[in-house]
Amino acid sequence: MTAGTLVSVAAAAAVLAVACAAAAVTVPASRRQRMLRILAEFESSRNASRAVGQPLGGRLRAPVVRAIQRIGDVITRPRIRQRLSQGLDYAENPAEWPLDRVIRARVVGAVALGLLGWWVGTRSGGPWVLPGLLAGALIGMNIPDLLVYNAGTKRQAALTRALPDVLDAMVIGVESGLGLDAAMAQVAVLLRGPMPDEINRVLQEMRLGVPRTEALCSLAARTTVRDLKTLVTALVQAGELGISVAGILREHALEQRTRRRQYAEEKAQKVTVKLLFPVIFCLFPVIFIVVLGPAIINIMTTGL
Repeated sequence: MTAGTLVSVAAAAAVLAVACAAAAVTVPASRRQRMLRILAEFESSRNASRAVGQPLGGRLRAPVVRAIQRIGDVITRPRIRQRLSQGLDYAENPAEWPLDRVIRARVVGAVALGLLGWWVGTRSGGPWVLPGLLAGALIGMNIPDLLVYNAGTKRQAALTRALPDVLDAMVIGVESGLGLDAAMAQVAVLLRGPMPDEINRVLQEMRLGVPRTEALCSLAARTTVRDLKTLVTALVQAGELGISVAGILREHALEQRTRRRQYAEEKAQKVTVKLLFPVIFCLFPVIFIVVLGPAIINIMTTGL
């Protein structure tokens, strides 16, 4: 191939490349690309107008929240984050208190009570400034953890109280001819409380394609109630082995009714012990004043 031919081929390739580039620039964008560009422009203009319409405090709130969140992520170790997440699961994951908000509350509590401890230390004088600051920050950081733990404990106690009624309703549904899933659906629709809410969550997971075994195991992981964990284990084994769940539910319902009666009797036996100190320190002094007061007054007046 001669040099002239090579030059001609190179010139043709250059012309073809320029033509392709011009065509790529001039070809209109696809409908999807145009819609994405229009939505992006609309979103940016809406955010700009919202930022202009907001006061200065509203525009500064988002950066402050992001900064507090970064600090909370730094000071919250993975083990503490996992514990908080599990505690929120025990408390049914309140919508107003997600995990990120709890982490931010730890930072705010540490700063607020740390400043309070520093102020108390400066007012006290001496070497109490630094210990007051550290103690206040530590207490403020742990207050959200305690609140999450308290909410989870209360919900688990409510699950324990509601379990016998839910089991009785499921036994009635299964013995009347319904399957386990249908009986659980009836309980979720007809009853109200923490235990029907958990059953409703299991049914929602099953509708999303999660197998029943995994949904029940997730329920066992979200609770600390030993009887509920035992029931879930029995239902999972019955489903794997093909055993009828009617007898299992009946036995567990009978056991839960027995446990409820025993728990009520135990609480009744503790009443006398709990009333002892209020009677000694509150009721007896009043009785002594009413009974011995007039006699003491007569003795004093007679002696005078």
